[in-house]
Amino acid sequence: MRDLAMSRTGRLMAAGCAVALVLGAAACGGGDSGSGDGTVVGLITKTDTNPFFVKMKEGAQAAAKAQGVTLQTFAGKQDGDNEAQVQAIENLISAGAKGFLITPNDSKAIVPSIDKAKTDGNMLVIALDTPTDPPDAVDATFATDNYQAGLLIGQWAKAKFAKDNKQAKIALLDLNANQVSVDVQRDQGFLEGFGIDVKDKTKIGDESDPRIAGHDVTDGAEDGGRTAMENLLQKDPSINLVYTINEPAAAGAYQAIKSAGKEKDVTIVSVDGGCPGVDNVSKKIIGATSMQFPLKMAQMGIEAIAAYAKDGTKPKATEGKTFVDTGVQLITDDPQTGVEAKDSAWGKQNCWG
Repeated sequence: MRDLAMSRTGRLMAAGCAVALVLGAAACGGGDSGSGDGTVVGLITKTDTNPFFVKMKEGAQAAAKAQGVTLQTFAGKQDGDNEAQVQAIENLISAGAKGFLITPNDSKAIVPSIDKAKTDGNMLVIALDTPTDPPDAVDATFATDNYQAGLLIGQWAKAKFAKDNKQAKIALLDLNANQVSVDVQRDQGFLEGFGIDVKDKTKIGDESDPRIAGHDVTDGAEDGGRTAMENLLQKDPSINLVYTINEPAAAGAYQAIKSAGKEKDVTIVSVDGGCPGVDNVSKKIIGATSMQFPLKMAQMGIEAIAAYAKDGTKPKATEGKTFVDTGVQLITDDPQTGVEAKDSAWGKQNCWG
């Protein structure tokens, strides 16, 4: 769920795009390439400003050109803007699109519009990054395995602390009190990777391990990360390992840690793979992060719709999963035995934002 990275910043999208959606224009961003048979495909993101979605759009544009289809792109005015996404689907139905990719702003409220696109327009609909509610409202979901992303940074941290012969005291900086799926999966994956009994994998905070100093919430934002870290350090100054829901929260946590004079004593791990986060890995602010691939998500999605337009083929979930796994890669400059990783130089070549 990539609205996390811009939870409190970059809220407003380009004015021209917003006006286009309000007026019901055919597309925001227009057609990027044409095909001989006039096949139209769509991309609908949460906003047009979040770097994650900017990279997603780049991937869709490249794939549309390669597949010889016409891409129409849309975005909400801000996080949570379901109305603009509803209008975008209406525009694609009118355009006779063969299908579209969507990162839902409201996973439940968008479902009636998706149903209409599938029944009235016979479209293939693919969710990117954020599942719908229910998940089977779309034909497929292409996303990061967030549990695996958390697991990797947990395994890395466990190996590092074992090598250094250190006992961990852990702070967990989560998203918010709603315990949405991405938040729960990353948190629980990290704890399991570190070797902690998570009890109920669908719930944050029911663990009883004495190594856990506490949880706090960040809204996925830098200032939220700083405040949450200040709160937890006040509660337990011995904290030496910090898990964060994303890299902006990690940057804020580091500010609080540095202000407390503890930057040499605390290891931070995170999830995202944005370029600022990878840069913080190279600066040793973040010890390790799990990288997502928004460009790949969109490329694979456009390819799937192009295949559907040609012969009716629908994408199949990755074996053993309920979605198409678009991959995750651990990034660190402090590799640990038994945990496969790439360094920050590789990360800078493959990051987004």
